[in-house]
Amino acid sequence: MSVLSELQNGSDIRGVAISHEEFTANLTQVEAKEIATGIIAWLRQVKQIKTSPLKIAIGHDSRLSAKEIKDGLIASFLKEDVIVFDAELATTPAMFMATQFSEFGADCGIMITASHLPFYYNGIKLFTKSGGAEHEDIDYILANTTSFDEKESDKGRVEKKEIISLYAEDMVKKIQTETEDKQPLKGFHIVLDAGNGAGGFFAEKVLSELGANTTGSQFLEPDGRFPNHIPNPDNKEAMASIKQAVLANKADLGVIFDTDVDRAAVVDKSGQVINRNSLIAVLAQIVLENEKGQTIVTNSPTSSHLKDFIEDLGGKQVRYLCGYRNVINKAIELNEEGIETPLAIETSGHAAFKENYFLDDGAYVIAKILILLPKLKKEGKNIGELIEKLKQPAEAQEVRFKISGDNYRVYGNDVIKELVDFVDATSGFSVDPENEEGIRVNVSDSYGSGWFLLRMSLHEPLLVLQVENDVVDKNKLVFTKLSEFFTQKGRLNTEKLSAVLGQ
Repeated sequence: MSVLSELQNGSDIRGVAISHEEFTANLTQVEAKEIATGIIAWLRQVKQIKTSPLKIAIGHDSRLSAKEIKDGLIASFLKEDVIVFDAELATTPAMFMATQFSEFGADCGIMITASHLPFYYNGIKLFTKSGGAEHEDIDYILANTTSFDEKESDKGRVEKKEIISLYAEDMVKKIQTETEDKQPLKGFHIVLDAGNGAGGFFAEKVLSELGANTTGSQFLEPDGRFPNHIPNPDNKEAMASIKQAVLANKADLGVIFDTDVDRAAVVDKSGQVINRNSLIAVLAQIVLENEKGQTIVTNSPTSSHLKDFIEDLGGKQVRYLCGYRNVINKAIELNEEGIETPLAIETSGHAAFKENYFLDDGAYVIAKILILLPKLKKEGKNIGELIEKLKQPAEAQEVRFKISGDNYRVYGNDVIKELVDFVDATSGFSVDPENEEGIRVNVSDSYGSGWFLLRMSLHEPLLVLQVENDVVDKNKLVFTKLSEFFTQKGRLNTEKLSAVLGQ
């Protein structure tokens, strides 16, 4: 049996699917066949799904290795009493909906994707009717695989069953119902950038269907080489690309998805990029417009100005751990405690609404914004004006320190603890108590006005330092002071800090 534990990636399975330069493939059809046996064990033993046959829906994004991995999973599933619905090109939220749509009724939805990572990566996301897999579910799956027996006769069967049209139709109906208009986007020019991922359908099957002019939309064709730009709403080059398309076409709005459409961002007609803190601010305005006092869960690296913005709207922000499952689970926990929490969102663009199964669904995020467009037009406004009061920092920088050696997580957490003492001894630095990940520090006096956050990377041997300031040229003073601390840590690679300081 293959060593599969290295494919653990939080609540997903992820690895190198195509050997590339120094990377050797470790997620191929061979591993997929074994992983499928662990998935069956998980569904039967952990999720206690006793129905027969099991119904498993499988979809994938545009990655070059998708078919090989899919064929491996299916070959193994067919050895069991399983009906496999092969949805072919699909999106992550659509594959969750395969467990909800009566036309599928799947016990499990599987999406083959590695989000925005380079073309040679791939991965597997899993859903049941109750939601997405957790970290411990992936642990169980990878620890409970069995060898694939080619000689064993097939018991299951495969049905081709396209899901994107069904998903798009459901989305269109929701928007029409909310706006009380069959074509609420008539008169709007909206350009879509799918980054050659799986989201190209949205132009024709959603935007056009609702009346929008989509002329100038780009990179709609699936292409797993991602030849135009990284399909990532958190990437500067990707956002610059959709901004250029909006301005060149004089469009009212630009929409961009990541590869598997669980993340999204927008650009307004003036070319203003609305992602990260700005996207959170727009969605906060939407959910807090009619009901004040609600809580919004975000990950930890959000600006202090966002907290002020949400509170000015009558809401409350809870900054929690990075990782989309973490913010979603925190929102679910708060709701169970009686604290109304309609939205969980990361700065990366992962956003999940309580009203939508707490599913991180980029298309649903865009739907919420599209519903708002006709109302804004009547008021003579555009989407960017919703966040005019969100103050932007004068400077924002990030430095990643690679940690050498073994037990990197223990070492990294020790560094964070030691930084507390350094902060306490530094005038103008003060620990922010409203933080649950790493250490967040407010800076003042000679260091300007801002904050910094040091946290462990979720999946890599890295310490991540994010620094923001409202005073120009003060970030460098913060970095200079922090260099006294970091350069004493022998296992940290401080080259990028030196680069920031011009050394």
